[in-house]
Amino acid sequence: MEIWINPACSKCRSALTLLDAEGADYTVRRYLEDVPSVDEIRAVLERLGLEPWDITRTQEAVAKELGLKEWARDAGSRDRWISALAEHPKLIQRPIITAEDGTAVVARTDEAVRDALSR
Repeated sequence: MEIWINPACSKCRSALTLLDAEGADYTVRRYLEDVPSVDEIRAVLERLGLEPWDITRTQEAVAKELGLKEWARDAGSRDRWISALAEHPKLIQRPIITAEDGTAVVARTDEAVRDALSR
């Protein structure tokens, strides 16, 4: 299992604390430093069963600069969204845990972290 984190994020720190308490075997990816490629973002989206706009932090300053709230949310715009996430990783919602069964979760709650652990 891998968890994408921003160490400054309280939700990420909480997820790590819970993973440690449960004795989970995981790898930490500091995705702001080790930026996911377009292909890695596509793979995580597939594992999540979500679209790129579903994991985009639209309140970030860069999101406002890019005008993301105005971008179309359809199949034709999917690549544009994914490219924006790869170019501006701060836009990626966190933490994301890739589970052992090939799925993934956006682990913003203890319940979501436990869900990833149970997979």
